[in-house]
Amino acid sequence: MAFIQIIEYRTSRIDEFNALLDSWVEKNAGRRVATRAVETRDRDAENVYLNIVEFPSYEQAMDNSDRPETAEFAAQAMALCDGPPVFRNLDVLNERTFQD
Repeated sequence: MAFIQIIEYRTSRIDEFNALLDSWVEKNAGRRVATRAVETRDRDAENVYLNIVEFPSYEQAMDNSDRPETAEFAAQAMALCDGPPVFRNLDVLNERTFQD
């Protein structure tokens, strides 16, 4: 079953956060588990961002979380955030694509 993780975080250092994220993505080319990621900004809350990350399954997402390079990235990212992130772990029950 497909799985989506939403990570909500607050930072006043988004450019530094994105530079770190870009570096992590580049370093892990060819070894990534996620199939898609979208970064969003909350229009109604200053400095609040959400990353929506899609995985083939919950198990693969958790394997990704257990990787040392993921833990290293998370620790570095936390140093750029204004508090702890909030995680939402979602099983995909149904998916529709509309193009009309």
